[in-house]
Amino acid sequence: MKPFPLNKAFTFLEPGPVILVSTAGGEYPNIMTLSWTMVLDFSPRFAFMTGPWNYSCQALIKHRECVIAIPTVDMSKTVVSIGACSGAEVNKFEKFKLTPLKAEFVNAPLIKECYANIECRVTDYIKNHGIFVLDAEAAWIDEKRKEKRLFHAIGDGRFIADGEKISHRKIMAAKLPEGV
Repeated sequence: MKPFPLNKAFTFLEPGPVILVSTAGGEYPNIMTLSWTMVLDFSPRFAFMTGPWNYSCQALIKHRECVIAIPTVDMSKTVVSIGACSGAEVNKFEKFKLTPLKAEFVNAPLIKECYANIECRVTDYIKNHGIFVLDAEAAWIDEKRKEKRLFHAIGDGRFIADGEKISHRKIMAAKLPEGV
């Protein structure tokens, strides 16, 4: 083993899927790109981190709802470009030719072009860390979508795409919740 720069250690843990988060409440719905997400347990409870530098942060605090949309690797350039501009200056649905779909339980829109969408309510906001805790209300999937590979940020401008899936379900059977 050799020393590794401590300021880059997060690149080993970063690679959760890159997501899009849609919010409502402004002049038009907004989308932001995030890569710092966390599943909190087997219930539909999640968390992500953002802050006031993201235009959507105030909508999350005020309206306490959003949609987590899960894009696939074929959308990676669009998704990164969404994160490189501000919803304060541009309608990202129009600019990136994405289709907002009416959600069932929240005002934020689903994103049609994404593989999956999860309608969420903000249940907690840990301000000093910028962490939003979310409970899911509904989940949607586009099973007809051919591309299903997700992509993951390393944290240094590079990304990793999903590859071969390895199943160890038999070993884990006793630990998996019923129906998973």
